[in-house]
Amino acid sequence: MLFGKDIGIDLGTASVIVYVKGKGIVLREPSVVAVDKNTGRLLKVGEEAQQMLGRTPGNIVAIRPLKEGVISDYEMTERMLKELIRKITSFSLFKPRLLICIPSGISEVEERAVIDAGMQAGARKVYLIEEPVAAAIGAGIDITEATGHMVIDIGGGTTNIAVISLSGVVQSESIKIAGDEFDQALIRFIKKKHNILIGERTAEDLKINIGCVFTRPEEISAEVKGRCLLTGLPRMFTISSDECRLAFEEVCERVLDSVHGVLENTPPELVADISQNGITLTGGGSLLWGFDKLIESRTGIKTRLADDAETCVAYGIGKALDWLADMQEGTINLARRKQLI
Repeated sequence: MLFGKDIGIDLGTASVIVYVKGKGIVLREPSVVAVDKNTGRLLKVGEEAQQMLGRTPGNIVAIRPLKEGVISDYEMTERMLKELIRKITSFSLFKPRLLICIPSGISEVEERAVIDAGMQAGARKVYLIEEPVAAAIGAGIDITEATGHMVIDIGGGTTNIAVISLSGVVQSESIKIAGDEFDQALIRFIKKKHNILIGERTAEDLKINIGCVFTRPEEISAEVKGRCLLTGLPRMFTISSDECRLAFEEVCERVLDSVHGVLENTPPELVADISQNGITLTGGGSLLWGFDKLIESRTGIKTRLADDAETCVAYGIGKALDWLADMQEGTINLARRKQLI
């Protein structure tokens, strides 16, 4: 084959997952870069850069170039993509084609930023696919059918809620409330209740290990270290899963309001399909204990957590790589935009 590789990228706020056609998922790294402020030199990308968050000396800064699902630092995103592509491709005269996942409902300016970053990172062509569509494909849903399916993709920076039928998004909403917002809610709760400040990584660990959004059958707890706001000294305390649930309540309500909003604006025939087919949860944020139970209890619609929910979008992008030729010809309604330079 004379052409370069076809590469799918789930460009997430929390992590970047790279899928290479014929090989599967080859790379999974946190969306973090470490830069020397004095020289502008890129020091580390991904896992190694994440280890530096909150621990760097004055001349080194570790940053997340993506915020709430979109590019917040264009130059750093471009350099991160370039480094990740370099890691997985050997020398080739032919540049790869990229299929990049984007949240539904982003502006044309934000779309253009993703396309430009991909081109500058060394792509021959850049295609975009909406996150809920990729999530649905990855979850094993046949999106080509004339029946409605609802997908809720909860990532790090955005939650994408969409009703899909006949390979297209019928109704959708993208909200800037997701995993990161749950971390911040827990930090605020502990600060207010215990007068202790914890870091983002500690909050994320708590969320993963004991966090829940629905009452657990058995309450669990964990010991946490933080800085006492009264004395300024380190202090250890215990927090329970029920406290985490209380901390997450407000954020959950905002997600549920958006789910109700999408259902209200969906044609009745498709709502009937959804009540029969159920709701599918994907994304790392959906792994928070009890999310499926919470949505099912509030909507009355059967809700399931997709297999491999965290990598569902990446596998969906991988399957969509087989249809790049159709995207180029415009025969399959999968790509929002396409760059054919």
